[in-house]
Amino acid sequence: MKKKHFSLSTNPARVIAGSFIGVIITGTLLLMLPLAAKSGTATNFFDALFTSTSATCVTGLVVVDTYTHWSFFGQGVILALIQVGGLGLVTLTLFFNLLIRRKLGLRTLQLAQESTSASNFEDAPRLLKGIVGISLAVEAAGALLLLPAFVPRYGKEGIFISVFTSISAFCNAGFDLLGREGAYSSLIHYNGSYVLLVISALIIIGGLGFLVLFDLLHYRKSKKLQLHSRVVLISTACLLFIGMVGFAALEWNNPSTMGDLPLWQKFNAAFFQSVTTRTAGFNSLDFASMNEITKFLSIGLMFIGAAPGSTGGGIKVTTVVVLIMTAVSVARGYDDTVIMKRRIKRQVVNKSLTVVFIGFLAVLLASGVIVYTSHDGGAAAPAVDALFESTSAFATVGLSAGITAIANLPSKLLLIVTMFLGRIGPISILLSLAAGSGNVNKKQILPEGHLNVG
Repeated sequence: MKKKHFSLSTNPARVIAGSFIGVIITGTLLLMLPLAAKSGTATNFFDALFTSTSATCVTGLVVVDTYTHWSFFGQGVILALIQVGGLGLVTLTLFFNLLIRRKLGLRTLQLAQESTSASNFEDAPRLLKGIVGISLAVEAAGALLLLPAFVPRYGKEGIFISVFTSISAFCNAGFDLLGREGAYSSLIHYNGSYVLLVISALIIIGGLGFLVLFDLLHYRKSKKLQLHSRVVLISTACLLFIGMVGFAALEWNNPSTMGDLPLWQKFNAAFFQSVTTRTAGFNSLDFASMNEITKFLSIGLMFIGAAPGSTGGGIKVTTVVVLIMTAVSVARGYDDTVIMKRRIKRQVVNKSLTVVFIGFLAVLLASGVIVYTSHDGGAAAPAVDALFESTSAFATVGLSAGITAIANLPSKLLLIVTMFLGRIGPISILLSLAAGSGNVNKKQILPEGHLNVG
């Protein structure tokens, strides 16, 4: 039998992973140029690679402050990486093919389906156009709403800050240009401003996923929402409420975070922290100064993340719902997982278990390496902070407990790999590596085995 050969074009997951690698390499080379730094000197390779990976994977972890280190050119490169990384190079390329009315072939449609999370080939072109259209519209609206806050404060430069912040928020990237108010300060000075609400809205919209946004836009005609949309909306609302209450209760009297804030600013800050831990990366409170129990709450919210097909990361809210409802269904004596009177395929449950398992291993490994290799004044990094940083990288959040700034080269390299894994997705990584598994008979009949569990 003739051996079947696999190329890049026959494996959509490999194409998508390869496109991200290409963008990261291009971004690294551009950021290494002396033109990209305010000092006029070349940035070292590893700092440029870390920044490029963080921007392309819409994470937000930084080893240098975005405003104080990078020039206008460098900031422009980072903004472009965020936009391309948030939507995906494959999505943008296919969109422009449609824009020039170029017909998509079968393989291209398969790639479009994979990149847009479409349910079938026919929906992929429509989703491609909608994804880019919705993204540009929401980002433009966000920038316009931010102009009154930044233009009076920074003049013409406030226009670029508004655009940069809006795109970064919608793409759940967490990069900002507010280091002029203090290096790595992010949104700490805006707890009393409507800016937090605008950015929160952008983060939530970007984190819902384009399938949900399409469903909401067509609700007036259809008068119904798909199961996926209902699960995402309900679980998102629950997590946002739990996070807000948790942050408020745990940090209410902490003088290093929200203890000295006025009453309404405390609620504003608590809500924003709940939103931003859903993979955004902005912060209006100092996470390094939070209580350990609050950091564990943040780790849980970050690990869960946003919705599938969104600009956010994490294992995704639907994954958690599937696993919870699987446990509930087993407890009720059902043979299948049941959600809202709908039976969920066993393949979906298996995929959910795989995503959680790989995510847990990635975070655990990264945390262990950071604790073992990172030192500050001779003392090992606290385990909870290492876990926080690793989860932030895997879930492409970008919040930091101060570990990234003191991490040595092995830790930074592992964080880069963790960010890439989190952005591409564990399943997509496995599929891209399994290109040569086509000869395996997946439906072969095997004898039944028995294991005692539980």
